[in-house]
Amino acid sequence: METTSRAVAQAPAAEDGPQSPAGRRTVDGYLRAPFPWYGLDEAFTGRRWLMQVGTAADGAVEHGSIGHGDEPSVRNEHVAGDEQDAKEKFAVVVTVAANPDRRSADGTGLLEATSVSSAAWLAGVGLLSFTWPGQMDHSLRDDWLEQQTETAWVLADDLEGEDWTTLSLPVDGVPTPFNYRESEFGWVLAGSTEQGVHLGAYGRGMSAYGLAFAVVKDIAAYDA
Repeated sequence: METTSRAVAQAPAAEDGPQSPAGRRTVDGYLRAPFPWYGLDEAFTGRRWLMQVGTAADGAVEHGSIGHGDEPSVRNEHVAGDEQDAKEKFAVVVTVAANPDRRSADGTGLLEATSVSSAAWLAGVGLLSFTWPGQMDHSLRDDWLEQQTETAWVLADDLEGEDWTTLSLPVDGVPTPFNYRESEFGWVLAGSTEQGVHLGAYGRGMSAYGLAFAVVKDIAAYDA
């Protein structure tokens, strides 16, 4: 998950509110991807919006995220763990290209393969980017985020561990197993599709149990 982790680390977390439109990639990055993008299926009728794509060293698009519902801000204004009191209700779907081990663009080494763990890691860190315990001093957030990011990495690398359960959700209408976990800040899930991509998702205020995923028919129609 080396290239995946680098891409996430370079994406700044929101500090004082929702990410500005200027902080997101345009639809162009999504259109350059050689794989299909996934979002929630047509049963979700709320707003859909683009976030960011992640690229390898050679510029190839490897993953990206699409938001659904309210645009999340850093969660530091209400008690952790109380989903009913969450002011924002959102779910973000992360699509990750299912790549095997492959040579880097300059031919000097190998890029690490992507897997369901890659999707779980991206989803876990994505949730953290909108999380900040209310009692924590602003100056300590970087240390907290670094610690929690390492924890997300460890959890993603042990999908068979006791922190994860199995949840079956439709993908293109087909029941598909996902690894699922909850925390005081929201939920994270990850699985694979028959279309050559891995899926991750995270959210807050929206139950994961009623979600279904489908290929995005027209990514250009999403809000930038």
